[in-house]
Amino acid sequence: MASAAAPEIQELIHHPYDGRVTSFVVLSCVTACLGGIIFGYDIGVSGGVTSMDAFLERFFPEVYRRMHGGGGGERVSNYCRFDSQLLTAFTSSLYVAGLATTFLASHVTARRGRRASMLVAGAAIAAGATVGASAAGLATVILGRVLLGVGVGFGNQAVPLYLSEMAPPSRRGAFSNGFQLCVSVGAFVAQLINFGAEKIAGGWGWRVSLAVAAVPAAFLAVGAVFLPETPNSLVQQGEDHGKVRALLSKIRGSDGAGVDDELDDIVAADRCKVTARRGLTLMLTHRRYRPQLVMAVMIPFFQQMTGINAIAFYAPVLLRTVGMGESAALLAVVIKQVVGIGATLASMLAVDRFGRRTLFLAGGAQMVISQLLIGAIMAAQLGDDGELSQASALLLIVLVAVYVAGFAWSWGPLGWLVPSEIFPLEVRSAGQSIAVAVNFLLTTAVAQSFLAMLCQMKAGIFFFFAAWLVAMTAFVYLLLPETKGLPIEQVGKLWARHWFWRRFVVPDSGDGEEEGGAIDADKL
Repeated sequence: MASAAAPEIQELIHHPYDGRVTSFVVLSCVTACLGGIIFGYDIGVSGGVTSMDAFLERFFPEVYRRMHGGGGGERVSNYCRFDSQLLTAFTSSLYVAGLATTFLASHVTARRGRRASMLVAGAAIAAGATVGASAAGLATVILGRVLLGVGVGFGNQAVPLYLSEMAPPSRRGAFSNGFQLCVSVGAFVAQLINFGAEKIAGGWGWRVSLAVAAVPAAFLAVGAVFLPETPNSLVQQGEDHGKVRALLSKIRGSDGAGVDDELDDIVAADRCKVTARRGLTLMLTHRRYRPQLVMAVMIPFFQQMTGINAIAFYAPVLLRTVGMGESAALLAVVIKQVVGIGATLASMLAVDRFGRRTLFLAGGAQMVISQLLIGAIMAAQLGDDGELSQASALLLIVLVAVYVAGFAWSWGPLGWLVPSEIFPLEVRSAGQSIAVAVNFLLTTAVAQSFLAMLCQMKAGIFFFFAAWLVAMTAFVYLLLPETKGLPIEQVGKLWARHWFWRRFVVPDSGDGEEEGGAIDADKL
């Protein structure tokens, strides 16, 4: 009931495009994925830096005093040691800037291409890393985070689209999940750097942690100059179709009829010539785009309500809350991230074989169970003044790793993959901007509120996220059709075959809409 049946999906794949996975497309996508590495690094680095004593003592002395029992004799709950709006502002300022940048990035990505946005992303992140690493005061270190946010806003807009459009249809899931793999690798590198930087004598290791983000940013900026633009974007910009066909033939490693078929689908999808602003208007006002609009909002919303960024931002802080030392907490997070990378690799291998829905449902169940157990352990043993036994602390680390693995092969990569592949070309950049904006909005809310929620809700916060996991798993089961194996320009036709969404897709109506096709922009 919840998804299109296999024969209906096969009907949409009326003839598979020619092509194979070429070294040209692999190299291009690996370069683009530097944007994911940067995003993961920026997520991972903040939690480690904000658990370093030297950083806390310099920029957040009140938190430092609470951690070391210098609160003026006032009793502080285990759950409230890191509760500071200034501390969370350091983390969330990146995501506020990313949110503010998203719709500008959408305009640039649609009008100037995916490469242009990646170039801006690399330059802004390199500048932000430099400013943050050289900061002498709190305002400057937050300014560095804001510049990073501008870069991440452009990168998260362009990179998932680039990967989806460059990948062959039969491997689009694996290629797009490469973005989440790069996010995981970036977070892993951040945690390794944090672990080493914390041991630097003199208390300036946090500067190293913040500065390293400039390295992949510089590679992304330089690489974007030499990357090919995607054929979809070139057609959208009005490039000569003969030149686009030559590029498409090189990307697919074929010169057969399938290249012409794919180009025809791209041209047909682009025939309305919708601008970025009008694409956003279409998404918000036309009923036939309602399924994609709901997914553009709800998938990134649910991705954040898994609680993953609470764990990603604050895992070192959380582990110090339960009594671990600074170095041990950072090492435990490194181990956790290795598990996440392995699970993301498994997702890349499984997504085009078993489909998106299967991974969503299984990963959701895995995360629900681990969140419930984490909450139960902390409620039973930690309390306001208690301590976890060594065995319980070890079990907590294992459960966090199980939770991260569940996210890393389901909602992590699929939260980026599905929004990037469900939009028709005429609204693809606008749709992606909505998905990225919702992601940033919820990431900001979680980053800004988690430490306060931990202080107020204590172990109950993990039951809170578990309840959301149940809701999102039901949402996927009922409302998300399977897109495995479909050419990207054919995915739109699925909605007309879905038990619920077909009521919103009106074929051959008098307003210029047709099933699976585009809207004539001249009639708007």
